[in-house]
Amino acid sequence: MSPPDRLLKGIGVSPGIAMGPTVTVRWALPEVPHRVVPRTQVEKEVRRLRAALKDVRGQLSELRARAEDRAGVDEARIFDAQLLMLEDKEFIGGVAELIRENHFTAEKAFEFKTLEVRDLWTAAGNPLLKERLADLTGVAIRVIQHLMHRRGGADVWESLSEPSILVARELSPGLTVQLDRAHVVGLISEEGTRTSHAAILAHSIGIPAIFGLRGAVARIRSGTKAILDGTRGTVLLDPTPAEIEEAQGRDTRRRELSTRLEEAVAQESVTLDGVHIALRGNVDLPDEVAAAKVHGAEGVGLLRTEFLITGHSELPSEDEQAKYFQHVGEAFAGHPVVIRTYDLGGDKFPAPFRGSPEANPFLGWRAIRVCLDEPEMFRTQIRAVLRAAVTANLHLMIPLVTRLDEVERTLEMMQEEAARLEQEGIAAAKSVPLGVMVETPAAAVLADRLVEVSDFLSVGTNDLTQYTLVVDRGNARLADRFTPHDPSVLRLLKFVAEAARSAGKPASVCGEMASEPLSAFLLLGLGYDTLSVAPPALPFIKWLIRQVTTAQARAAADAALAARSAELALDILRFALAEAVDLTLLDPDARLPAGRRSGSLKL
Repeated sequence: MSPPDRLLKGIGVSPGIAMGPTVTVRWALPEVPHRVVPRTQVEKEVRRLRAALKDVRGQLSELRARAEDRAGVDEARIFDAQLLMLEDKEFIGGVAELIRENHFTAEKAFEFKTLEVRDLWTAAGNPLLKERLADLTGVAIRVIQHLMHRRGGADVWESLSEPSILVARELSPGLTVQLDRAHVVGLISEEGTRTSHAAILAHSIGIPAIFGLRGAVARIRSGTKAILDGTRGTVLLDPTPAEIEEAQGRDTRRRELSTRLEEAVAQESVTLDGVHIALRGNVDLPDEVAAAKVHGAEGVGLLRTEFLITGHSELPSEDEQAKYFQHVGEAFAGHPVVIRTYDLGGDKFPAPFRGSPEANPFLGWRAIRVCLDEPEMFRTQIRAVLRAAVTANLHLMIPLVTRLDEVERTLEMMQEEAARLEQEGIAAAKSVPLGVMVETPAAAVLADRLVEVSDFLSVGTNDLTQYTLVVDRGNARLADRFTPHDPSVLRLLKFVAEAARSAGKPASVCGEMASEPLSAFLLLGLGYDTLSVAPPALPFIKWLIRQVTTAQARAAADAALAARSAELALDILRFALAEAVDLTLLDPDARLPAGRRSGSLKL
C-alpha cells in the first residue's frame, strides 16, 4: 500500500504514541437466540433477571472503584450513569413485562428492550442521549453475557503475546478502565468523540487513543503492525523502519517537553517582549481547584456551577453556594474567580427542572433563559456570590447571552439583592463585576453594545464555533467541519477583542481553543491578554507564551484572518510559530506544508 492508503485519520482523544500489532475486540451485543419459555417458567426468568442485575451492579461498583484509583474521583462518576440504568424502574419494569407477557427468556427480553430504547435515543437527536448510547450498550452487554454465561471482551489481553493496539466498533467506559497497560498500549474506536466517557477515561489513564475512525474494524485487519498517534489522530499501518524511527523521535521529544513544562509552572507568564498574559484555570468541580493551583493558575476564568444542582433532587441553599464560592475565592487570594451562572438546559437538565422534551434542546430553554425564567433560583445564586465576595475577588458571568436586556435584567437583580442583604444586616458586597460569555454569533455581533452594559467579555469558543458553523460538536461525521479556525469564527473573535479594547474593558477566552498551542498563539495575536484553560494545559500554554513575542503573534493572526479556509489559517499559524518553537514538540501534525518551509507565505 502507498503511504496515503496506509494513513487513517480519526479524532485524537488521548495524546501520545503507541506502536504494536492490532487486535480486534468484538465489544457488541451478543446474538441472542429467540426462545420462549413455558408459562410455569416465567417467574423463574424474572428471578434470573433480578439476580443478573444484582451481579452486574456489583461488577460496575468494582469498576467504579478501579476507575477512582486509576483515573480519579471525577472520572469514576462516569459509572454512576450505568448504575442508574440498572435501577431504572421504567426500563427494568419493561423488561420484566416482556418476560411475563411474551414468555421471552430474560436475555431476549433485555435485548429487545435495549434495542427499543437505543432506537428512541438515536431518533431523538439529543447530543446527551447520543453520548449515553455507549453506556446503554455497555450495560446491556454485561447483563446479557451474564445471563448467557459468557465471558466479556475485557479478557481479550489474556491471549496477547506482546503490547497491542485494540480496535473496536465502540469502546465502553467499563472496558477502557479495565485495560492492562502491560498488554494494551493504544485504542482505536469507530464511534465516539473527545467527550465520550471512554475517551475521558483513556485520557485520564494515559492510554493514547483515537475515536471516530469510521470503518476501522473492516480496514484494519487483526495483527497489522501500526503506529497510533493520539495527538494527530492518525494511524499508520505497516510502518517502514524509517517511519518507526521518526515516530520514536517524536515520542522522545514529547517526553523532553514534559520536563520543560514542569519547570514552566513556577515561571511568569510573560512573552519575550515583556507582555504579561494572565493564565487562569477552568474549574468544573471542587476537586479541580487544587489542580489549577498546582499548575500555576492566576485565578479561575470559568467556575462552572452546574455540579451544585445536577444529580440532586433539591436546589442548593444560599449558604451552601456562598460557602463554596468563598472557598474557591480564598484559594486564589489576590486573583479573580469568574463564576458562571447556571448553564442549565441542553444536555444538563437537573431533576428540579424537568421540562418537556425539546426538538432542538441546544437552541431552546437553557442557560440565562432558564435563570431569568426561574428568578428565585437565580436570585439565590446571586445573593450567594455577593456574600462570598466580602472576602474574595469574585466576578459573575452570564452564559448564552443573545440580547442586551438579559444583561440589564441580571444587573437589576444584583442591585436589588445587594440592597436586600444590606437591609437584612447580612455582610455582602454591594456588587461584583458582571461579564458576558460570548458563545453565540448574536453576542459576538453585539459585542460593542454588550460591553457598554457589562464589565468584561469572555469567549466560549466551543459553542461559538458550533453555532456559527451550524455543526454539532459531538457529531463524529462532522468532526472535520468543527474548527474554530474557520474564517467566520476568526472574524468574530477579532471583533469581540476589538470591541472590548475600544471600550477599555478586558476580554478573555475560556473555551477549549485557549488550551491548544497554535490557537493560544492566534488568540494572543488577536488581542486577548487573558486565557482560561483546563488545568493540565496551563504549563504547556505558559511555556509557549514564554517562547514568542506579541509582534510575532499579531503578524500571524493578521495573516490567518485573511486566509480563505481553516486549513490555510492553520498552515499560516504553523509557519509563523515554527520561527520560535519546534512544532513537533507541540503537535506532530504541525509540520509545514510542502513548499512552505522557508520564505514568505502567500495567501
